Amino acid sequence: MIDELFDSDSAQATRVVVLFNEPVLALDHPDADSEHEIHYIVDAVAETLTKAGYDVQRLGVGRDPHTLIAGLTRLRPDVVFNLFEGLADFGSTEAHVAGVLEWIGVPFTGSPHQTLCLGRSKHLTKTLLQGAGLPTPGFFVVEELPAPACPLEWPVIVKPALQDSSVGLDQGSVVTTQPDLNERIAYLLNAYGPPVIVEQFIRGREINMAVIEAPELRVLAPSEILFVDADPGYWPIVTYDGKWKPGSRDYEATPPLYPATVTPRLCEKLTDLAGRAFRLLGCRDYARVDFRVRAGKPYILEVNPNPDFSPMAGLAGGLTSSGLTHDGFTVQIVEAALARGRKAGLGVALSSRPAVG
Repeated sequence: MIDELFDSDSAQATRVVVLFNEPVLALDHPDADSEHEIHYIVDAVAETLTKAGYDVQRLGVGRDPHTLIAGLTRLRPDVVFNLFEGLADFGSTEAHVAGVLEWIGVPFTGSPHQTLCLGRSKHLTKTLLQGAGLPTPGFFVVEELPAPACPLEWPVIVKPALQDSSVGLDQGSVVTTQPDLNERIAYLLNAYGPPVIVEQFIRGREINMAVIEAPELRVLAPSEILFVDADPGYWPIVTYDGKWKPGSRDYEATPPLYPATVTPRLCEKLTDLAGRAFRLLGCRDYARVDFRVRAGKPYILEVNPNPDFSPMAGLAGGLTSSGLTHDGFTVQIVEAALARGRKAGLGVALSSRPAVG
């Protein structure tokens, strides 16, 4: 059992740096809510690892990239617990930070740089899925106006291709006419920049599959986002408000269900596709694969190689539904990263101890 790691004497001298992105948006920015949750996650991870006997340090990085190197040089970790999700207005920094860790030879939890690059780019991920024969809704990409005539059946859903956490998604994201499509694309290009992805809207169940390495690949029990608003004019989608604004109509309309109620046959399909998508993108330690299911057929919406690590989020729900604990898994992936470092001969990469103060 992974919780037995809490009793390991070998953890006593191990220094773990919990690396995270400092919020950079003004508090009144419409997307500010999603980035401030990171402090709660850092507190939860640090508490778990401290309880497990690790020497835990924290390193928040904002707009100045020198903070990363200077902080790692000062703290000299054996391993980094990577909670860096990218700056809210510069999302590709999520992958940049992993690349720096790889470059300087510090073992870290979570997916590698290349995988994070792919996962951040929804259109590239979907192209890979199509090439591998994995089912995903039809789509096309718009880099600039004027937008082409839509080749897909209506309705379609329009998303910023390089954002995550449902940024840029609201009830206006689903459109049914070319003029509305043109207007939505223009809005997203102005708000978030190119590219914009236009995707066939699949009306059906939304099911999430968390995938972990424990140490072998394991697909956890499915979870579901329920759509409980009966208004026929209200689109059943997971919006930004639905994720980040408790009390809003969108939030109340999309409660999660852990575990989802699915047939054995559907569970088998979802498990197979989630595992294949995890391997296709080169995910590591943990990831989440999001599906729409219509008439028993699953479609992969996206692969998230760096999902929310909160004890209250979907990954934690999948762990609990599968008989695991968030605390135990937190410790396990630290040990897995340390083992990768030993195998690669990394050791303490930033010079020998001590340091910190």
